[in-house]
Amino acid sequence: MKFMDMEYVVFDVETTGLSPLDGDRIIELAAARVRKGRIVDRYTTFVNPLRPLNVEAQKLNKITQQMVEGAPTSSDILPKFMAFTGGACLVAHNASFDIKFVSFELALAGRKLHEGTPVLDTMKMSKSFLPHLTSQRLSYIAHSLGVPVGDTHRAMADVEILVGVLARLFALAPDYNVRTFQDLIAQFGVEKPNFRIKSAEQPSFF
Repeated sequence: MKFMDMEYVVFDVETTGLSPLDGDRIIELAAARVRKGRIVDRYTTFVNPLRPLNVEAQKLNKITQQMVEGAPTSSDILPKFMAFTGGACLVAHNASFDIKFVSFELALAGRKLHEGTPVLDTMKMSKSFLPHLTSQRLSYIAHSLGVPVGDTHRAMADVEILVGVLARLFALAPDYNVRTFQDLIAQFGVEKPNFRIKSAEQPSFF
């Protein structure tokens, strides 16, 4: 099967900050299952971090404390996200950031992504295929590739933009001698972090 014909799960997380090791948590998660360039299913939800949101995060993401207070926690959300992915290749922009948060939240709940689940980074692809760009922000790449850009810094909006960007990058791939799925992952895959969290270290709400 050609890599363009495979199924992918494009996802994005919005968070309270930059590092889960510093206490930051996921506050929104969105994903789209993509088959032959088209979205065939969506999953999106707010996530209650069970802690106050800082002002900077609320300004950036336009997600308020009220939006997340009634939402389920990550221990409820992530098993559903894993079921939604179904073992498909995960795709994110600057994927090491998103997969770090997902992996950490899973570790808190005593779970982890399957070892064989590949993770593809579209920022790596863009840097290789579009080295002339002066910015690797998703919206900038989308504009340069003719992908419509609406709202940004909200999870599903970013996912929908990234689906369009991914299709354009896939179209460019053969020109750079990237022809198989193995080529894709070898050049543009990212490692999944392996967090080891003792049960005594887990927050009491898990």
